[in-house]
Amino acid sequence: MSIVEDAKQAVQGAVQGAMQKAIQMAPDSFMPGGKPDPLIRQQHGHIGKPISRLDGPVKVRGEATYAAEFPLDGMLYAALVFSTIAKGRIASLDTDAAEAAPGVELVMTYRNAPRMASMPLFMTSEKACGGNDLPIMQDDRIYWNGEPVALVLAETQEQADHAASLIAVTYDADHSITAMAAAKAKGTEPGMFMGQPLQFATGDAAAALAAAAHRVDETYTTPRHSHNAIELHAATVAWQGDTLRVHDASQMVAHTAWSLGHVFGIDEDKVHVTSPFVGGGFGSKGLWQHQVLAAAASKLAGRPVRLMLSREGVYRIVGGRTVTEQRVAIGASEDGRFDALIHTGTTAMSRHNVLPEPFIVATRSAYAAGSMALDVEVAYLDMVANTFMRAPGEAVGTFALESAIDELAVAMDIDPIELRLRNEPDKDPTTGATFSSREVEKAYRDGAERFGWAERGAPGSRREGEWLIGTGVATATYPYYRMPGGAARITLRRGGHATVDIAAHDMGMGTATAQTQVAADRLGLAMEQVTFRYGDSTLPGVVMAGGSQQTAAIGASVMAAHRDLVTELLKLAGNDSPLAGLDVDEVVGVDGGLAKTDDRTRHESYASILSRAQRDEVVVEATPPAPLETMHWSMHSHGAMFCEVRVNAVTGEVRVSRFLGSFDCGRILNPKTAASQFRGGIIMGLGLALMEETQFDERNGRIMNPSLAEYHVPVHMDVPAIDVIWTDIPDPHTPMGARGVGEIGITGVGAAVANAVFNATGKRVRDLPITLDKLL
Repeated sequence: MSIVEDAKQAVQGAVQGAMQKAIQMAPDSFMPGGKPDPLIRQQHGHIGKPISRLDGPVKVRGEATYAAEFPLDGMLYAALVFSTIAKGRIASLDTDAAEAAPGVELVMTYRNAPRMASMPLFMTSEKACGGNDLPIMQDDRIYWNGEPVALVLAETQEQADHAASLIAVTYDADHSITAMAAAKAKGTEPGMFMGQPLQFATGDAAAALAAAAHRVDETYTTPRHSHNAIELHAATVAWQGDTLRVHDASQMVAHTAWSLGHVFGIDEDKVHVTSPFVGGGFGSKGLWQHQVLAAAASKLAGRPVRLMLSREGVYRIVGGRTVTEQRVAIGASEDGRFDALIHTGTTAMSRHNVLPEPFIVATRSAYAAGSMALDVEVAYLDMVANTFMRAPGEAVGTFALESAIDELAVAMDIDPIELRLRNEPDKDPTTGATFSSREVEKAYRDGAERFGWAERGAPGSRREGEWLIGTGVATATYPYYRMPGGAARITLRRGGHATVDIAAHDMGMGTATAQTQVAADRLGLAMEQVTFRYGDSTLPGVVMAGGSQQTAAIGASVMAAHRDLVTELLKLAGNDSPLAGLDVDEVVGVDGGLAKTDDRTRHESYASILSRAQRDEVVVEATPPAPLETMHWSMHSHGAMFCEVRVNAVTGEVRVSRFLGSFDCGRILNPKTAASQFRGGIIMGLGLALMEETQFDERNGRIMNPSLAEYHVPVHMDVPAIDVIWTDIPDPHTPMGARGVGEIGITGVGAAVANAVFNATGKRVRDLPITLDKLL
């Protein structure tokens, strides 16, 4: 990222800060969510029922077509060759043997690749979603170890892979910075996240810490993590005249269409991206170089191309979570209330992306403190551009924060739950905003009772044979987001069927199922009468499946479209209807039509309204208001994470034997799909705590364990029965009263495990992952 872009982000951050202050002072009624969504009052509809995923039967039958499964006539298969240096130039590139290999149609390198613009970097404009902003095969320069330097197209995947192995490349290496210590020695810069500075200070935290009756001051480190969605990143592309058709595995189809249009110099309506089924994303399935390379190669060859990254390829060119070094210092008075809270440190990133791991974001709203100092500094390395990974910032930041709080609780001999609750804030500690809804204490009390927290013993006091047993707890937290760009179209037909169209995504979370439930309740229809269409860039809206914000973005968009639909239906109903004289705020969708909210006898069916108006259908499209509610209120989900571990006293092996997540995420739209999201996040958190680590060779910037044989993730034997409960208390200021559930499950897990390990063994591990060598 350039100095100009850095300055632009700083100015944007200052403007946003001033705007937030003004919006906080505005009356609640001026804000989206100032008037609660009518669906919050509805208690006996489809919302809240554990409906099985509507796409389940299709997937079980093997009929769900993923990005690398679209058969196109004349399709070629692609394989990539990756650089082996971190920085420099290609000295020689011999492709003769590859070009002569059986089945090879094309070898593409910087010598013959079409001229393309760099990908527009994610968050630099509304629709930009490039993972980096580097030239893609436009010259002989190398920017990271693993950058694609050649692409082979062949009639079969095996032929392409073989030919790629025949390409010989040599390099002239430049000086590169691939070690964290060297990067820090060169100097760090203040981090920015989503246009906001990652710094905050109030009071003199250093002085308050020094004067505190009790304090803890420790350093916690977390390693790199690589993305390992079960579906490999892939794209099947074809040029149909001057239109680029892309079957992608994407979390952002509309963004991808716009960004690819920018790369190839064509209008976004000339790029059609679809992604009906995605086998996991977790922040990784945006726009990376493989989609651009596949489209470029297809253009050169004049034939459709399928490019599916190998597992190694994902590690080489798709970023992951980056390394952090965090200092957490807490000073407390005799009664346990925090006088000082300091959370600072350093993270690494490349110069070509915009995501420093924002590990302080959870700390900003988690606890009250007399003084506070928060700071994320960035050290720059020559490495693959890091990116979003489930709960970026919170996942690793809560490990440090919640471990430090446990250390303080032990030092003060206070129950860790009580210490946390003594420091519950009554307003947002950094913005001063009122909380939209915050039920942390209920989540803790309910979880403690269900888990049996009262039976917890002193560190090292429980043992069964060789196994030491301990329990730990930590707070989980994740913000409510709703990003601009939402829009939805509703088509209501005379027969009583409605279609909802929005360029959203379902990556296995159950989005289509939950949103069909919501739309059916909003319209007063059966679920069978509603079709929810998504995963297509030609549909309305610019909605990203990320930041746990998609539920809110879709909800607000459909609310806006529904309001316009009802307005139009009331006009069509006219004076001869039982609805005559009513306005949009006085009616509700029920029993296949509209009725007066407080007098359901004043009802007319959709079929009747449209028949009398001689209309076969009504189509409306609308955009929701800007997400000002996120600046007016402090909006967050929370959870209490309870963990029991068994640590082998002989081998140091750690086994998680029980886990409970007690969540406060507003209203739960579908208990079955929500529970799956909670459990999936917790399982990913167990991997973060106990095994996941990208082995990065600091001598040359190469990732050394690019496979699931060497990069360990939890398997069935690593995962205990996971219990999840929730408050189900609606947030009065969000669509449907719901907040996102996709990411909060991973937060707090690392600390809950680490705190349980300490309770079992008396050994404090501050460096993830918690491997047996750290316990022997």
